[in-house]
Amino acid sequence: MSKRDYYEILEVSKSASADEIKKAYRKKAIKFHPDKNPGDKKSEENFKEAAEAYEVLSDPDKRQRYDQFGHAGVGSAAGGGFNGGNMNMEDIFSHFGDIFGGHFGGFGGFGGSQRGGGQRVRKGSDLRVKVKLNLAEIAAGVEKKIKVKKYVACSHCNSTGAAHGSSSSTCPTCNGQGRVMRVQQTILGQMQTAAECPTCGGDGKIIKEKCTHCSGEGIVREDEVITINIPAGVMEGMQLSVNGKGNAARRGGSNGDLLVLVEEEPHPELIRDENDLIYNLLLTVPMATLGGSVEVPTVEGKVKVTIAPGTQPGKVLRLRGKGLPSVNRYGTGDLLVNIGVYIPENLNKDEKAAIEKLGKSDNVKPNAAASRNFFAHFRNMFE
Repeated sequence: MSKRDYYEILEVSKSASADEIKKAYRKKAIKFHPDKNPGDKKSEENFKEAAEAYEVLSDPDKRQRYDQFGHAGVGSAAGGGFNGGNMNMEDIFSHFGDIFGGHFGGFGGFGGSQRGGGQRVRKGSDLRVKVKLNLAEIAAGVEKKIKVKKYVACSHCNSTGAAHGSSSSTCPTCNGQGRVMRVQQTILGQMQTAAECPTCGGDGKIIKEKCTHCSGEGIVREDEVITINIPAGVMEGMQLSVNGKGNAARRGGSNGDLLVLVEEEPHPELIRDENDLIYNLLLTVPMATLGGSVEVPTVEGKVKVTIAPGTQPGKVLRLRGKGLPSVNRYGTGDLLVNIGVYIPENLNKDEKAAIEKLGKSDNVKPNAAASRNFFAHFRNMFE
């Protein structure tokens, strides 16, 4: 089956800037992230598809080849894409560093074992938790204490898995290497691969008497209260990595990480748009006509805003610096106050007479210039 166009996947034009492509990908990544859509295979495929599109379009050289030759220009033979589309989730997460800021791993990596130089280095698995934040906490940054149930090093055996005073011997199967070599016959000839030793589980030694508290695993399950410092400006879908606060590795090694997924609580009055905040202010006809002063909410509390006489519906008042800070410390957003005017639906006899009298005045009738300005404003809003 042929692949979809990368620009179509991210819903951007072929002339889109690098920032537009990054912004589009971020929205797709948040929408289809596996943590937000557990067990949804379609979302997982959309997630991978968006990641592949971004990996190509975010690289100037790959994007140029793609624009010229299509998918054939960025296949594995051309050195582009995720090996011609054969990527896994770990590949995708490794590309997230530039999307959500330097101290975020995008949506994080996976736990397990790390290998290097032929010697197995055991690592505990990562833990994932969700933390809900309100706008006030996001604006100022916050310290959260959470209790998690995790594997920690067994204190009775010092995570060795051996009973006190018990000795261990070298594994006879792998001779203490923790790995065994296997030779397979393939169409390309013999191939030699290394695998974890089935006898010692990769430890390289056999424990003669196991610790009774951890059954020889070197880890036990306990509750731990962890303090997390969340910087200002985070947004829905970002994931903060707390190094070494994940599960302990069995029989020694390094701990995994704690991956904290940010969830944003909706504000009853304010709407978030990146670092800007939006408030929809509904004025009465007299207030819009005569002007005055009204209070609008901000993250820090109410502030007074002056309404000029003759304020038109659709006008936007910008309160600079009243938005949210950038997580990368690139400044602070604004509060945008969208003006609407409430037209009463039920009027008594005297009110109707007053409105009818006002409607006969030439001062309240829009002229041609006012009509052009009004509709031009709305065209600009939707372009």
